[in-house]
Amino acid sequence: MTEANTIEKKYYGISEVSNMLGVNTSLLRFWEKEFPNYIKPKKNKKGNRYYTLKDIEQLKLIYYLVKERGFTLEGAKKKLRNNPEDTIKNAAIVAELKKMRRVLSDLRDEFPVK
Repeated sequence: MTEANTIEKKYYGISEVSNMLGVNTSLLRFWEKEFPNYIKPKKNKKGNRYYTLKDIEQLKLIYYLVKERGFTLEGAKKKLRNNPEDTIKNAAIVAELKKMRRVLSDLRDEFPVK
């Protein structure tokens, strides 16, 4: 099955999302409390969280600001509140550059210089 044929899930469990981002589930729950206007996972009767793709994108944005750019939580909240479009655009550019870097690194490893 090619990537184009894969079916996107509608909801992702907290452990799936934590694996995607490389963070603990407790950090996701913490960010949910700190950023209630941005992260709103669905919960079943047991209280299990189920994240939509929109939630995951918001988490990636928070991760970018806090973990990669070094913002404090208050600074990240302010940035998201005051300038969300530029923040989203910058995070997308960084993600694309990281992908390109991985591809180039893989190519370098595949064709080592003698």
